[in-house]
Order: sequence, then C-alpha cells, then structure tokens
Amino acid sequence: MNRDTSNLLARRERVLSPSYRLFYEQPVHAVRAQGCWIEDADGQRYLDAYNNVPVAGHCHPRIVTAMAQQGDVLNTHTRYLTEHPILLAERLLATLPDALGKVILTNSGSEANDLAIRISRMVTGRRGVIVTDCAYHGTSDLLQGMSPVTGLPLGPDVHAITMPLAPEGPEQFAALVGEAIARMEADGIRPAALLVDTIFGSDGAIADPPGFLAGGVDAIRKAGGMFIADEVQPGFGRTGAGMWGFARHGIVPDLVTTGKPMGNGQPVAALVMRDMLALEFARMQRYFNTFGGSSVSCAAALATLDVIEDEGLIANAARIGQRLMAGLAPMIEASPALTGLRGAGLFIGVQTVSGDIAAAIVNAMRRGGVLIGAAGRGNAALKIRPPLPINVTEADHLLESFARALAKVEVSNL
Repeated sequence: MNRDTSNLLARRERVLSPSYRLFYEQPVHAVRAQGCWIEDADGQRYLDAYNNVPVAGHCHPRIVTAMAQQGDVLNTHTRYLTEHPILLAERLLATLPDALGKVILTNSGSEANDLAIRISRMVTGRRGVIVTDCAYHGTSDLLQGMSPVTGLPLGPDVHAITMPLAPEGPEQFAALVGEAIARMEADGIRPAALLVDTIFGSDGAIADPPGFLAGGVDAIRKAGGMFIADEVQPGFGRTGAGMWGFARHGIVPDLVTTGKPMGNGQPVAALVMRDMLALEFARMQRYFNTFGGSSVSCAAALATLDVIEDEGLIANAARIGQRLMAGLAPMIEASPALTGLRGAGLFIGVQTVSGDIAAAIVNAMRRGGVLIGAAGRGNAALKIRPPLPINVTEADHLLESFARALAKVEVSNL
C-alpha cells in the first residue's frame, strides 16, 4: 500500500463513522473509472465484476453529458411543472405491464421500498410483511427490520421464509409463503405484503426455475396482501431476459421498486404501482421528496434508458452471461471448494463451501485485478455482476482470473 493510500485511510478513520466499511482485505483506492474498469492510485486497473450501479458502464459519456447539459440549464424539483419527471415516468411505464400506471420518483431504493411498504399497509389496513431469510431491502429503520442479512432482528410484524438455493417450483414457494402467513395469523397479524428481490441477490442469486415466484404471489394475494417486486438489483436488464427480473416469472406485481442502476450512479429511484393504489394513497396522504425527480437525476435516468436500448445491453447481458456460466460450470464441477452455480444474465452466484473460502476467492481475485463480492448465508456465495457492456475479451479475462484465484485458494485452504 503506497503512502497516499495509507494517509487517506488514516484521514477516513479520523472523520468518517466506523459504521462505513471498505471492500477487500486491501482496499481499492479508486481514482477514476471507465466502462467496466476502475483504476487505482498506483495506476492498476481492475475489471469491475461486482458493481451493479453503473449498469451502462462507469462514466458513460452520453450519461455524463446529459447530466452536465441539464445542470447548466435547470435543476429543480417536482413542485414546478417541468418535462423531465413526466418524460421519465412515461419511459419507465412503457417498459412495464399496462396494469402498472403511476410513478413516484425518489432518491434511492431504500426510499422506494419504504414507501411501498407504507402504501401496502395503508391501503390494506394490515401490518404483516414477508421477506426471505437473507434479504436486503434498504437502510431505513423500517427496512433494516426487513433485511435479515444485516444480522439485525426482524422488525415488528415481519416474518422471514428460508429460501431454498434450488427452488423446485411455484408449489414449493407457495407453501413457504403460506407457512409464513399461517405463523403471522397465529400471532394475530394480518399480511399486508410479500417483499422480494426478484433475483434474490442477497440470498445468493436464486434465479431458477423461471416462474417459481408465481406460487408465492398467488398465496399472498389470496390472503389479502400485495406483492412488491424489489427490482433494485435485477432491474434495468441485468437478467438478460427483459428489463425487469419479475418478468421471468410470468407475474405482474402490485408495486415495483427501482434504484441503484437507474441513473448509472446518479441518485435516482422510483416506485411504480397500480393506479388504484396511487389514488388511494393520494386520498390518504400527500407525498413530496425534495430531490426525488430532480431535473439532473431525471436526465441521467433518461440517458441510461437510451444507452441500454441503443447499445443492446439487455441482449449483451444474456449473451455474455451465458458465456460466463459456461466457463464457470466445469470449474465448479471439478473443485471441492465450490458446490453450485446459479443466476440469469449478468447476475451470477457461485456457491462455495464456506464464507471463509468465498472471502479468500474474492480477495485473491482482487489481487489479480478483478473485483467480485459475496452474499448469501454466511456470505458463502460469490456474487458476480459486471456492468452490462462487458465484452467477450473482458469476460474471458474474468474467467481466467477466477481459475487462477480458485487454484491458489484450493492449495492454501483445502
């Protein structure tokens, strides 16, 4: 570690809360990024195969230009009549089922999820929420109680289901949701919502079989609750099977939340819902968010949508995702350290035998110039989710790095 990086770490420790955490045993001192690559203070380049925020690639010139041009003209909020929030809502709704007809713009997925829970509880008059046992849905006090992966206790009226790594189908998921509903009702709680990330990213990327979510959606609706699709991680084309993760399951949510990739790094997010829910919420309560739907954030989101469409990034996610899965499969079959491969498009989970092995592989790859992460129970699943424009050469570089890191970890730990 060079002196500048050591000094920056010391300054960080002096002024930032220790609740902030850095990735990797040796932190990456990032100074610039472009496309799928991050460069550190020593000039070393890292292939970013973890960061799902810059969905169109780091510092995409079209998106940067759109933000700068809008910032030079107007940057205000939704209490003035401006075109950008309206245009963004129109563009979002055009990618979604017709049943979803109203948009609220926010700054983050946490805000969108918090609002979705508020609306589901207000409209149904119920309190119960079902999540998965390693879910992460946001940073607010409410959502920390719905994010068991943090290690914090579940919030009041929240029940978790233990998510199988290899679901059998809609009947099994319906039974899991049904059991949670029964536990709730035994405690005198009526269910308001089932809230799931539709790629189950924090659970370790549980994608298949397509359609298995439908059983749980039917179960919650029969019990009088709503289905909230958290698209913060799988949305904006990451699964390679359309714009939204829920589409792989043949379902239409009652509410959809978006976040991280929506502005390619600029804070912007949204809640999309059925018209009836929006009208009922508006009857009960006003809602305004100072920076949600700001002109510059909307410009970033609109440019991101343009790039995803114009550069064929959803098709690229499918194509490169298949290449990565095909390359990883024989390594997983041959390695005693690895036990499973899951995912869709450019959201891939590799199951390891333990959290320690996963951490060793993550750090070995970082030393080799490729950045990935870990998730799931005990952080034992490797999480691979590069920006969508990753190309064949970069994908093959990722696979080569994975093979080298795996070999080193096997020698040292098995």
